[in-house]
Amino acid sequence: MTERKEKIAIIGAGLGGAVAGALLQHSGFDVDVYEQAPSFARLGAGIHMGPNVLKIFERFGVDKQVVAISSTPSHWFSRDGLTGDYLSRIPLDGYGATYCTVHRGDLQALQCDQLKPGTLHFGKKLVRLDDNGTDVMLEFEDGTSVRADIVIGADGINSKVREALLGFEKPNYSGWVGHRALISAEKLKKFDLEFEDCVKWWGPDRHMMVYYTTGRRDEYYYVTGVPHPAWEFDSAFVESSRDEMASEFEGYHPIIQALIESTGEVTKWPLFNRNPLPLWSRGRLVMLGDACHPMKPHMAQGAAMAIEDAAMLTRCLEETGISGYATAFKLYEVNRRDRATRVQTVSNANTFLLHQEDPSWVYGYDVYAQPLKSESAA
Repeated sequence: MTERKEKIAIIGAGLGGAVAGALLQHSGFDVDVYEQAPSFARLGAGIHMGPNVLKIFERFGVDKQVVAISSTPSHWFSRDGLTGDYLSRIPLDGYGATYCTVHRGDLQALQCDQLKPGTLHFGKKLVRLDDNGTDVMLEFEDGTSVRADIVIGADGINSKVREALLGFEKPNYSGWVGHRALISAEKLKKFDLEFEDCVKWWGPDRHMMVYYTTGRRDEYYYVTGVPHPAWEFDSAFVESSRDEMASEFEGYHPIIQALIESTGEVTKWPLFNRNPLPLWSRGRLVMLGDACHPMKPHMAQGAAMAIEDAAMLTRCLEETGISGYATAFKLYEVNRRDRATRVQTVSNANTFLLHQEDPSWVYGYDVYAQPLKSESAA
């Protein structure tokens, strides 16, 4: 009789799930990743990957590839959205790795390519899971099912794994929306203006974060944070318009007006969060990233926290093996909760780098350099 190899199932192939899969496979675990989307798509959004994340990418040999497809700004500038005055100039070097801004789709494609062939499964929308104490049965909308010894929920703020652990509960609408748009850098050449590599424009009650998303610097991306009293739509986002953008940022700096004038397609997304959860795991189920500590995106660290989670969870499972999952999950939460909660709190407050400050507590962090706290530290 052949002994069954212990298996890990990851729900969700976003950046947290893809990196968790790659790290665990790199460490010798048998891992499959299940993604509800029918196929990969280059979704139109940018993302920051700070030195704290590039140190993790180095572990499985993709850091140089990430840098190659990214813009690598030397500074984070904060500017008054009305006057253009500089509020802070934060150097982004000196933290042990490169600071990157990149297209989320390009980065996700690269991370998914690191998974072993045949272990990433699309069209797998989880509808039910049953932890029977011996293993976990996963049932998908397409009628298929699989079993796994442990399940990692990397399936976002509306996580089915979280629902299995804590019951259904809608996330909290933050009262803010984010507009997202990609602009061809070619369109900006007609303006006699300087478009900086990475700049956040701050208004009295709103902001616009702007940066390049490729090493070629041919795409310029902005994402806003704008008060919106209620989210009246059922979909994840709705189409916005140049006119709406002009109305939301009327009277703002000429660079912002140039960006709006150059906007083609723009979408509007509600920003949701949750209160800190009472647990991150139970039985054979564990969560990471937005499934257990979603936050507003105002520090550009949401995906970074998911990736740090993935690295720490891998470290803990390396310590215990899958058979010691209960200990691994406790170690993981003890070693991640304080940092994730701190980032969640600061991000939700939307004050990070507004004024001159030292961000080394964020960017200088190395998940592999942290001595593992024991379970008794909980």
